[in-house]
Amino acid sequence: MADSIQQAKIDSTPSQKVKANELAGRVRVAFAEYEASAEQSTVHMFSIPNGARLLSGSVAYDALGSSTTISVGYAAHTKADGTSEAADVDQYKAAAASTSAESVAVLDTIALDKNAVTDANKDGVPVTVTLAGANGTGTIQLQMLYVID
Repeated sequence: MADSIQQAKIDSTPSQKVKANELAGRVRVAFAEYEASAEQSTVHMFSIPNGARLLSGSVAYDALGSSTTISVGYAAHTKADGTSEAADVDQYKAAAASTSAESVAVLDTIALDKNAVTDANKDGVPVTVTLAGANGTGTIQLQMLYVID
């Protein structure tokens, strides 16, 4: 039977340290709510600290209006090494219709950063929700689970 990268570290002689965000870490929750009022906007919901492993999340919203879309991503920020990271409004959830009330997964696949580790300076990664397509009105809630220690 093959071992995962983490199990191989544990089994090696001498054993190697496995990061807390890989084994036995504490799961944290980030939650924010925004009340949109006839607008198209990108909203900074919260920031996730550097080194956090992104586990899962969901975005829930009212029926925001005809032709509206919603996506989840991050604003421009500085990485831990001091270099700039450009904004990506749909890194965690691609834009999709928000014309009916629902709750949908965020961080749903590896391509959408499921299990990715954040890379940011002391300010963290600014997570955003973008309401686009047409002016929207209603409640938007975002929650994400991550492990940091």
